[in-house]
Amino acid sequence: MSARLRYAYLGPAGTFTEAALLQVVGSDDAELLPQTDVGSAIGAVRSGAADHAVVAIESTAEGGVTATLDALAAGEPLVILREMLVPVQFTLAAAPGVALRDVHRIGAHPHAWVQCRTWLANHLPGAVHVPATSNTAPAALLAERIADPGLPAPAFDAALVPPPAVTRYGLSALASDVSDNPSAQTRFVLVGHPGVVPAPTGKDKTTLVVHLPDNESGALMNMLEQFAVRGVNLSRIESRPIGDALGRYSFSLDVEGHIHDERIGEAVMGLRRRCPYVRFLGSYPRADAVAPTVHVGTSDSDFVAARSWLEALRHGDAT
Repeated sequence: MSARLRYAYLGPAGTFTEAALLQVVGSDDAELLPQTDVGSAIGAVRSGAADHAVVAIESTAEGGVTATLDALAAGEPLVILREMLVPVQFTLAAAPGVALRDVHRIGAHPHAWVQCRTWLANHLPGAVHVPATSNTAPAALLAERIADPGLPAPAFDAALVPPPAVTRYGLSALASDVSDNPSAQTRFVLVGHPGVVPAPTGKDKTTLVVHLPDNESGALMNMLEQFAVRGVNLSRIESRPIGDALGRYSFSLDVEGHIHDERIGEAVMGLRRRCPYVRFLGSYPRADAVAPTVHVGTSDSDFVAARSWLEALRHGDAT
């Protein structure tokens, strides 16, 4: 029997990342490896300590997750194999016996704090944010103190945690549904080593990293033109500093379609011709299963027919 696959993810147990991971594989079918941050999860795959990593890449509140975008844009190549969507809501929780009026310092991941700031301003206007490495890290610290009152008290009175973490860590809920956006979602991706790209499903997404030529007027327009003229829609575009000099940026892109689609392949070849650096980060099924709009003249058959017509012209067989 083969060894179970190892999946690195942002821990400890009960995070939204774990919820995304459990959409991919059951906890009894794989070895789950909680990590302290996104970089460690991706690094575990690169070092061979894990076979895959599940990391957040985009949220409705904050847009792209920069730690993930930067980690995938450089270093040993990795690819995205799948994406998962997880609804995101928070509960303000504390050790039993703590009341809302007792809360002056709140442990929370920075993204959690941002997603609850209006509620906090209205109900706990003087509360101080104590940053946490994940959405369940402060819950775990509170649980340790509950189990052993002799331990030093955490630097916070309560924590913003995913609702299931309240029961998991033996906490009491002081307030539920404290998120400002009831429709908030985070998009997670399954990351692994490159290999043969899976066949398209017809409802796919492709992720790329592109650097623009230096000091070239209209460079951004020229990059975007590679997609526009082929009828390819971008569902996400974000700039990130390359890091070697001020004013140097790369672009992280999600495009609607699969690398095996003629229009996507042609666009990527156009990028390769015009841009100094293009990194393919995978083609994978869309979590929302929405098929892209294929405009007139941009279907696979349109590209194939045009190519065949050109070859016939070159051989004197068509007009």
